[in-house]
Amino acid sequence: MILLTGFEPFGGETVNPSWAAAQLAAAALRSAGHDAAAVELPCVFERSAEVLRSAVGQVKPTVVLCVGQAGGRSKVSIERVAINVDDARIPDNAGTAPIDQPVRTDGPAAYFSTLPIKAGMAAVAAAGIPVEISQTAGTYVCNHVFYALMDILAGLDGVRGGFIHVPYSTGQGSQHGLPGLDVGDMAEALTLVATAALTADGTLRHGDLRLAAGAEH
Repeated sequence: MILLTGFEPFGGETVNPSWAAAQLAAAALRSAGHDAAAVELPCVFERSAEVLRSAVGQVKPTVVLCVGQAGGRSKVSIERVAINVDDARIPDNAGTAPIDQPVRTDGPAAYFSTLPIKAGMAAVAAAGIPVEISQTAGTYVCNHVFYALMDILAGLDGVRGGFIHVPYSTGQGSQHGLPGLDVGDMAEALTLVATAALTADGTLRHGDLRLAAGAEH
């Protein structure tokens, strides 16, 4: 089972392409013969992690892709690491704005994605979709969910998971004068990353490609 999550709109937006793309990707994966489900998360710090934990418990996935919007980015960003801090520049949808608070008080400083991020990047790039490995998921609700996901999966065997940021949709990008990407391309990227985590017979793929995708700053 592949679980994809996206977020409700936030920050004054009326849509969130992460949720639209997650739904389309789940449908595409089902059409390809995979079990897949999509769940919408609230853009609220604590509540988002609670909904995610419930979904993982109910669906019992083998692969989890959490997806969020990163307005201003020009590429699909496969995140490498989640950090144990909430530091909100703007309030979440419940009006909460934690500053310098841990996601989990006694948790590790960071978790790395367990997705094959380089293999996923290579597959998305081969499809002609702009993609990158990102070294920061921010300190807002997206990072909170990413950290919470990896904290949940740390207690489970045989599950790979991670986080992917998508740009504004093309409509949002035009409205804001910033880069945008077609939601269909986002969904294709998510589908490719999810399938990169699986072998041809649907079992978990172990390891990753060794490709340079670092950053100087």
